[in-house]
Amino acid sequence: MKIYNSLDDFKVDSKTIVTIGTFDGVHLGHRYIINHLNKIAKKVNGESVLLTFSPHPRLVIQEENSTLKLIDTLEEKKLKLEKIGLKHLIIQEFSKEFSRMKYINFVRDVLVKKLNVDYLVIGYDHHFGRNREGSINELKHLSALYNFNLEQIPPQKDDDIAVSSTKIRNLIDTGDIIKANRYLGHAFILSGKVIHGEKIGRQIGFPTANIETEKNKLIPKPGVYFVKINFKNKIFKGMLNIGSKNKIEAHIFDFEGDLYGQEIVIEFLDWIRAIMTFNNKEDLRLQLDKDKLTCQKLIGS
Repeated sequence: MKIYNSLDDFKVDSKTIVTIGTFDGVHLGHRYIINHLNKIAKKVNGESVLLTFSPHPRLVIQEENSTLKLIDTLEEKKLKLEKIGLKHLIIQEFSKEFSRMKYINFVRDVLVKKLNVDYLVIGYDHHFGRNREGSINELKHLSALYNFNLEQIPPQKDDDIAVSSTKIRNLIDTGDIIKANRYLGHAFILSGKVIHGEKIGRQIGFPTANIETEKNKLIPKPGVYFVKINFKNKIFKGMLNIGSKNKIEAHIFDFEGDLYGQEIVIEFLDWIRAIMTFNNKEDLRLQLDKDKLTCQKLIGS
């Protein structure tokens, strides 16, 4: 996958099959669209292209009032898109000035002139341009005017519920990791750097990796989770505690070594329990033994 840090960096002579969006989470609906782009690209000898934005438009337009947390960091999104076979990813800086572009100018100057669009594939609820004025009806007219193909993808559903990034954020926020993962089509991930903590776990036989994440990363509901840890392409099972003020600590099973300063990736597999308070370290140790046993049973199943 080729990555471009602005529209001006993108140069391609082939036909392009384009979609547009933030693609937060790269969920089942997003994956369907990318796979569909690639099918069309193969048929017409073209290239699949996603135009996405950073920061997330809501963080710019609603800068003072937005409490939005994102399912993916930008780096997490890149990894997911590459895995599903996207050929070109354009990351356009989203600014208030960019948000004021009229939809007709966006189609003419961006899609047609810069991206050389041959097919445009959009999601079922897509709007674009200043104040989200552009919709499927305007696009139908402009696709005929500028001679490109247009296709709108219907919502991808699970149990008759349309999958969306908003629904998935709500599930993660309430600790429903199983359903969130089903809607995503993969495990929710959290990546970050291992930092020094209070080392209480080490004193009771449960050393933990304290993880620092990006500012706008969505953190699941506080509690204990069964997780998978990816470190330098090695996979370990473990359990992770999210405490007050979103303090994140992972205990990795069958691991010895120094992780300080290293980047690790956590995959959330299941919810174990809510956070608890303990009178002493021994009570904490006994509960952690129970949590580890619960996780080991999940590994066995």
